[in-house]
Amino acid sequence: MGEFGLIKHLTKDIKPLQPSTKKGIGDDCAVMDFGTKRVLMTTDMLLEGVHFNLEYVPLKHLGYKAAVVNFSDIYAMNGTPTQITVSLGISKRFSVEDIEALYSGIRLACERYHVDLVGGDTCASMTGLTISITCLGVASAKDIVYRNGAKLNDLICVSGNLGTAYMGLQLLERERLANAEQPDFSGKEYLLERQLKPEARKDILEGLRKAGVKPTAMMDVSDGLSSELMHICSQSGVGCCIYEDKLPIDFAAAQLAEEMNLNIVTCALNGGEDYELLFTCSLDDYEKLIPVEDLYIIGHITKPEYGCNLIGRNGEEIPLKAQGWNAFQS
Repeated sequence: MGEFGLIKHLTKDIKPLQPSTKKGIGDDCAVMDFGTKRVLMTTDMLLEGVHFNLEYVPLKHLGYKAAVVNFSDIYAMNGTPTQITVSLGISKRFSVEDIEALYSGIRLACERYHVDLVGGDTCASMTGLTISITCLGVASAKDIVYRNGAKLNDLICVSGNLGTAYMGLQLLERERLANAEQPDFSGKEYLLERQLKPEARKDILEGLRKAGVKPTAMMDVSDGLSSELMHICSQSGVGCCIYEDKLPIDFAAAQLAEEMNLNIVTCALNGGEDYELLFTCSLDDYEKLIPVEDLYIIGHITKPEYGCNLIGRNGEEIPLKAQGWNAFQS
């Protein structure tokens, strides 16, 4: 079934019972109406051995990343994160100092993004470290952007660069398997930062608001560009066309991919963990988008019967496949 197939199977008959529930399962966040503001809620779980390897992931960085990936979901709805709760499953091999290091990263993320840590839970674990964070945010009803609003001829935009976090992971795994006592990461620091300490793209939303642009559909790139774009197209009932030569790719990532005999375009489409913002907006907003820094127009929305396609550098049409992160794939 895969992760999303299982979620769909388990939740297909669930219907909201509370009038305050405006959006339930199926987007980056749930949306609730409690008066003058809409409340956004998201939750994310990280498991040792599945989502992170403590052989090369510092606990402070892990705490920071665990918080930021939740903030990213709130921003992907065009909202503002405000509070988090943190729940931990801790095995006996962790000391108090270890958990303090983890929490120092969480607290640093909260300070930088002006988010309050308001509660959580701790319990014993038999299988290592488990981190579960729930994040609340706010937005006005008119500002919220869902995944299902993309329209024919809308522009497809993405922030930052793609595949870089994945290449950072490949670099760390290569050095771990080589058992290098002093790995040489010189010139590749940015790749490591993108994997170990990602940032949520609050600045992109600020740039769009300043430019007077509201996306028609949006989500963050956590599982890979192809997967996220196909989610938007599926929920919006449209197709898409993106261009290989428009994909933003970092030079150091491309260099390492060549060194490791990997296709950097494949990594950019399917790598995941970039936590960039992927969104669509009206063609009429084209001129307004130009001044927004670190933003790239990579394609456009098409009719649903055309499907989801990548146009290669030689003009060839390649159907997109959702080959990004799948929590239930070995």
